[in-house]
Amino acid sequence: MTTKKILRHSPIGERIRALRQERRWTQKELSELLGISQNYLSELERGQGSFTAEHLLTILQTFNVPVDYFFPAGAGSQDRIQSALARFGATHLFESAETAPTALLKDVADVVREALISAQSSRLITALAPVLVDNINRINLRTLQARLHEAGLEQRLGWVLENTLEALRGELSRPLPREWALKYGRAEAILKSFLSLDRPGRRIEGSPEDLSDVLDRDIASDKSLAEARRESSAISKRWGITTRIKTDDFAQALRAARETHP
Repeated sequence: MTTKKILRHSPIGERIRALRQERRWTQKELSELLGISQNYLSELERGQGSFTAEHLLTILQTFNVPVDYFFPAGAGSQDRIQSALARFGATHLFESAETAPTALLKDVADVVREALISAQSSRLITALAPVLVDNINRINLRTLQARLHEAGLEQRLGWVLENTLEALRGELSRPLPREWALKYGRAEAILKSFLSLDRPGRRIEGSPEDLSDVLDRDIASDKSLAEARRESSAISKRWGITTRIKTDDFAQALRAARETHP
């Protein structure tokens, strides 16, 4: 019998890691249940391998979750996330009239969470900067942090917040209309206060490889991984993120949203 492979899809691995941690299982315990090595499970949780249909079925039955748990926005999830980001302040992104919002993406905190969990596009990740600025009074950052902690991904939030903070500081050093200066100034103050209490990234215990969150989807070999690690910014390294995305990319998203703001 041929074992059907499920294509590599990082959110599946991340959500399985969240389920395992909520159950307080070790990687060894879950790998034994699935009949795979602990090292391979570690790779799968980081989105660096392929689950079989049998593996996924076992996980659905063991943790009593529906298959939608792994594909929360269904088909076209990236289009839905993009449209939701556009509605919440990333006005430089295209909002499709054909993409109906799902219940999961009607709250701005849920949109931020799903964008960070899926992390399919650098453009969508950096679009979180204007979304955070526009909704800084509506998002409970500590609650959002706790929810991402459940998925083992709270370091992604810290990374986005610090990059957004630095991008805001850069924009505030330029001449800005009073409305934007006030908006950016308030967001800067709130992010600075939050990060001053939560600067150390809470990483998952494990080997150094487990602690490096590889964000870029085009990293597909040891060589490209090594190159990306060398190119990662000081902020990325501080939060344990391997990516080529820099603070300037977040600043560009702020400028683009400002220029297209109605």
